[in-house]
Amino acid sequence: MTDNPLMQPSALPYGAPDFTRIEVKHFKPAIEAGIAEKLAEIEAIANSADDPTFDNTLVALERSGELLSRVYGVFGLLSSANTSDDLQAVEEEMSPKLAALSNAVFLNEKLFGRIKSIYNQRESINLDAESKRLVEVYYDQFVLQGANIAEADKAEFKALNEEEATLITRFGNKLLAAAKAAAWVTDNPDKLNGLSDAEIQNLALNAKNNGQEGKYLIPIQNTTQQPLLQSLTDRSVREEIFRRGWSRTEQGDDNDTRAIIARIAEIRARQSKLLGFKNFAEWSLKNQMAKTPEAALGFMAKLTTGAQEKAQREARRIQEMINASGEKFTLEAWDWNFYSEKVRKADYALDENAIKPYFLLSNVLEKGIFYAAEKLYGITFKERFDIPVYQEDMRVFEVFDESGNPFALFYVDYFKRDNKAGGAWMGNITEQSHLLNKKPVIYNVCNYTKPAPGQPALISFDDVETMFHEFGHALHGLFADSKYPTLSGTNVPRDFVELPSQINEHWSIYPEVFNNYAIHYETGAQMPADLAEKLKKTATFNQGYMLTEILAAALLDMQWHTLTDGTKIDDPVQFEKDALARIGLNMKEVPPRYRSTYFLHIWGHGYAAGYYAYLWAEMLDNDAYAWFEENGGLTRENGQRFRDMILSIGNSRDLEKAYTDFRGKQPDIAPMLRHRGL
Repeated sequence: MTDNPLMQPSALPYGAPDFTRIEVKHFKPAIEAGIAEKLAEIEAIANSADDPTFDNTLVALERSGELLSRVYGVFGLLSSANTSDDLQAVEEEMSPKLAALSNAVFLNEKLFGRIKSIYNQRESINLDAESKRLVEVYYDQFVLQGANIAEADKAEFKALNEEEATLITRFGNKLLAAAKAAAWVTDNPDKLNGLSDAEIQNLALNAKNNGQEGKYLIPIQNTTQQPLLQSLTDRSVREEIFRRGWSRTEQGDDNDTRAIIARIAEIRARQSKLLGFKNFAEWSLKNQMAKTPEAALGFMAKLTTGAQEKAQREARRIQEMINASGEKFTLEAWDWNFYSEKVRKADYALDENAIKPYFLLSNVLEKGIFYAAEKLYGITFKERFDIPVYQEDMRVFEVFDESGNPFALFYVDYFKRDNKAGGAWMGNITEQSHLLNKKPVIYNVCNYTKPAPGQPALISFDDVETMFHEFGHALHGLFADSKYPTLSGTNVPRDFVELPSQINEHWSIYPEVFNNYAIHYETGAQMPADLAEKLKKTATFNQGYMLTEILAAALLDMQWHTLTDGTKIDDPVQFEKDALARIGLNMKEVPPRYRSTYFLHIWGHGYAAGYYAYLWAEMLDNDAYAWFEENGGLTRENGQRFRDMILSIGNSRDLEKAYTDFRGKQPDIAPMLRHRGL
């Protein structure tokens, strides 16, 4: 395998992958070699004749698996953001092998015995705070992954882990194919009334790229609602697009996910039973900030009534707008965005098309996101053109500290492609670690509509907030300052990991930042003050809808993951209907943000029983932002405090205490309620 570029560390700066040399054929042998290397290292640690010590066990574990980590940093990015049939085949083949590796680590009795011995001595062996935290995190990880499971149950538990891994990969691949197949196509431009010329040109380009020249193609996004529904004037077209997205994974074809999610739910209920828990949620939340499903559900209960009441008021106002237009129909989900936009124009005198020219994607990134980061943290960005990328639209930036010293690489991949998973996310190609002398290599991936050639990349303000959100995750990775990779950066509980991302959204509307990037793409003029003020006044507009759709998804997630062992779900669609009725969030006009059959977060992205985390972290982010407001806002001093006390610590200390040390008190839900207009 001497010709395989993945087998040796890259010679490029920061060990950046050389995408010009990497081919699909390289991944399977490199992953298999990485698995073999990791297994050998684990066996050597577990079977050591020396008494267990922190260095010969836990530090050795932190150093193990370097090849697999390096390969999977690249594979994880490409398999989600730039996949292919061949890459998906490798992913499906490797998933059970990686699950088997996980079993070999966490169910290794000798290895756990060594970790348990160190854990029991942790107070007396003179460990520094981060090393002690590592011991505790490892011990909890092993217990939660089955180290204490009864011997008679281990074979079944291992088989379930491997089956689940295969199904999760298969689910993601089916979902990508289902979204592509559900795209709406027409050859009649009259059906596109309401769209701009640039948007229509882009739909024509979509069709051409799909081998349907002369037609127009609207792709299906990962969420239930679809972006162009707010502009299309033909109600029948809106309904058809909505329904295609709604039922994308329920067509009885190769892309149908119903049987897969039912089986994953059964597996998770059984796994939790074998581990001694009532259900998967009880198991999964054990090491989260919420700790129990009851705490998460109780938190969401504080939001549900207010959210639904606000959504109902919004629905009545939209129905008034429909009636005033002279049309005679009852509001449906596919009408909401179209008529809520009319309400926004009427009640706030704000037109989405009037503000969009001020949000040129490159300006948002460089004059907004990077500008705020420099003001808060003193860091700067310089684009590099000598670092290889896997797709021509990507950009790469080197990151410098306040003294001008380079310390990280940051990639962005913003435009939607058919071979890219839906949604937006951040990830690590290389994770920071002082022990391993690794500097962070971080990426953000989004799914914005690529403009037609010669057209500007203009985005909505919702997209602006998403860019700031994902960059908040990136900052969490860029500022990682941990000795051990297990504790570094974003390796924190799900209901804490969204704090850095969501608080960063606040800077998108902060006057100094907003005025710096919200400039007209043609004239260079700053957004007029009256228009900017109208935009800011809409901060609580439609929040009943937005909070209700998220709550519905989060509570639906909990319904799936509080099933008990032995429960059979014959019809996932009926289960979803019944679940929404039980939780009282079954407004037909406000569907869940994700339906069960295309809920990638909970079946494929590690948020099982954890989608509530966005709301939990929203409480934290609004409370933390209130601290910024109380202490002078966008200043270097404030940014440094947040970096030192939150962004840089990873999971190296108790995060509840870290937050209260930063804030000076326990988090308060009131700022979140005010922010949502509740």
